[in-house]
Amino acid sequence: MKAGLLLLLLLLMMMMMGVFQAVETFCDGRQDGVQCVGALGGAVDIQLVDNAAEIPRLEWKKEGPMIVRWISKNNKTIIRDNRVTFIPSTGTVRINNLIRNDSGQYELGTFDSDGRSTAERTLLLSVEAGVSSVQLVSECWSQGQMQVSCSSEEGDSPQYSWTLDGHTLTDSELFSGNNQTNIIILRQNISGRLVCSVRNRVSESSREKDISTCGFIFINCTSNGTHISEWVFRENNTLCVEPTPAPTAVTHTGGPPSPLLICGLRFLLVVLLLLSICLYFTWRKKKDEKDKSSADSEDRDNSVMMVEMSSAS
Repeated sequence: MKAGLLLLLLLLMMMMMGVFQAVETFCDGRQDGVQCVGALGGAVDIQLVDNAAEIPRLEWKKEGPMIVRWISKNNKTIIRDNRVTFIPSTGTVRINNLIRNDSGQYELGTFDSDGRSTAERTLLLSVEAGVSSVQLVSECWSQGQMQVSCSSEEGDSPQYSWTLDGHTLTDSELFSGNNQTNIIILRQNISGRLVCSVRNRVSESSREKDISTCGFIFINCTSNGTHISEWVFRENNTLCVEPTPAPTAVTHTGGPPSPLLICGLRFLLVVLLLLSICLYFTWRKKKDEKDKSSADSEDRDNSVMMVEMSSAS
């Protein structure tokens, strides 16, 4: 008895501190054959009908034994499991502290005031453990690749996904594996913030880790007449004095210049031609004005000379 009380107090303290948080799910069971899911240790709300107050009698069973019986005439609810509650106004049943044995098929029956059956439905409930405590473990391979494994301490039917610096891992970054496996192998030059997300039908969790390369560099050189092109460990490298970076794909497109470039060159040529013409006419106008000014000045000088000669005679 004391041990049970201590355990209950411990669980309450964990809930107050946020260490343990029950997962709640909802399922609409108003259609026949619905599949519902609940989290192990959590709670599930299942809506059976719109409003039980409009139904004379309702019974909800699990593979035979009755769990909830509602009689609207007496506004009476009979519940055979202390973890179960029923709200007639919303027609919703709630199961708390879900356990594995809660999984199974449930039957709903409604009856009129004379006890005749008016409707029958079934639903299937699956109780699953939520994912928790995701762990990431990385390991360098002998050729510089990095193996990263992702795991969850708990969780039924987990599904995995990976991101690197916010984007989904691509084939160019993966040496082996894919974005949905729990173990991936990264290529030699991959680094950044790696995130593994684990989820199932009731919960999800993730873990991130900053990863760097395993200390390998790409060598592409000729040493003692031998061409070398491979990944080597930086600290043990004696093959090339100046290692070159990893090869990158270079795309070269041949062929004639683009039409846009040709149009641009033609436009530039027209602008230069117009500018030359404008400069020429500007220069010509200034020259003509200068010549005219010189001619007028010479005419005035000749007039003055003729007046002086007339006065002298």
